[in-house]
Amino acid sequence: MSLDVPTALLERAEAGEVSDAEFVDCVRQSLPYAWNVVSQVAEDLNGGEGEFADHAVPPPSEAQRGQLLRALASDAIRGGLERHFGVKLAFQNCHRVAAFRLAAVGGERYQAFISPRGQLLNQSPELRDC
Repeated sequence: MSLDVPTALLERAEAGEVSDAEFVDCVRQSLPYAWNVVSQVAEDLNGGEGEFADHAVPPPSEAQRGQLLRALASDAIRGGLERHFGVKLAFQNCHRVAAFRLAAVGGERYQAFISPRGQLLNQSPELRDC
């Protein structure tokens, strides 16, 4: 299961829409490792002048790798994180997470990161287990 949804939030979802803030808080509580990684790349991006910031450290456990995969493979979760942090997220190798400035989406560095070539160039024997 991707998220631990409190009963009250589930009841509100069953009755209608929930706010982004409620959803993102559920993500933060359910997937703390993924939340910390995304928070850090967003903070690094906002603290610098580059088009993107990334995190390329493999997770310390398979459970934490699973959190990252669940967060970034779900359109709803990824979208909620992107809206919350005001960034565009990109993902490679089961653990390399990048946050791009919204103005950089479609640009040369973003296209290079998300391209098949970019994926191939970021492979190594150590990463093939993920």
